[in-house]
Amino acid sequence: MQLGCHISVAKGFSKACKRAHELGAEAFQVFTKNPRGLRPKKVDYADAEKGVQFCREHRITLVAHTPYITNLSTPKEDLHEVTVRSIKEDLHIADTYGAVGAVVHCGKHVGEGVEAGTRRMVETLNEILAEYEGNCRLLLENTAGQGSELGLAVDELVRIREATDYPEKIGFCFDTCHGFAAGAWNPDSFDELVSQMEETGYLEALVAIHFNDSKAPYNSRKDRHAKIGKGEIGSEGLARFLRCEQFQGLPVVLETPVEKEEEYAGEIRFLHQLQQEKTA
Repeated sequence: MQLGCHISVAKGFSKACKRAHELGAEAFQVFTKNPRGLRPKKVDYADAEKGVQFCREHRITLVAHTPYITNLSTPKEDLHEVTVRSIKEDLHIADTYGAVGAVVHCGKHVGEGVEAGTRRMVETLNEILAEYEGNCRLLLENTAGQGSELGLAVDELVRIREATDYPEKIGFCFDTCHGFAAGAWNPDSFDELVSQMEETGYLEALVAIHFNDSKAPYNSRKDRHAKIGKGEIGSEGLARFLRCEQFQGLPVVLETPVEKEEEYAGEIRFLHQLQQEKTA
């Protein structure tokens, strides 16, 4: 298991790689571009190569994240076109950075209904992936269920992936806070979650974990991240992921609220402590 955190690329990708290493991260996540915009981003290929080489030398795994505002299920044709173009670009950037996956939020049906929203999401994924030949997989992230969000449950995500023409190009990223807020798991039902992941085939396509506590209660349908042990899930509940054999080898990325990235160093050390308590 590779423990790490989200890092800003404001000063360039290669500096972000070094920053992750300084903080003790064995894995880290970056946004492919402005998380709240869809404007194209010019890639500095020389800087990207420096970063990729640094990560190879230090055995650091990268996870990329696409902008929040894309909607794979939008019924609006203009937004659909922009979303497809943007995520194609995100995959190219993520692949250039050497990422194992590019996380994308599931669609919102915006009043069209779950069936229509799911159908549109599958169509959009097919359009995005039709000509993509890179090594980086597009990772569907489970949602907290706010508004008309799709993709709350493990089995729903598996069905969406299997309905596409390119399931081999799609993987999953499981967010602990989102799953808790959506009612998909809690510390008492952790074993059931893992069993469901195994039985549905979700686990085979699981590429990364977003590791967050939750400010909002169980099944609240509210996406509110908290620092580990400072939220409704608690450190012991979350530690079950760190100690679970089925998740070993995966990148585990903190997206907890911090004012400065330096705070992640202490939180990463805390995760190592929680993990090691298994054999203590």
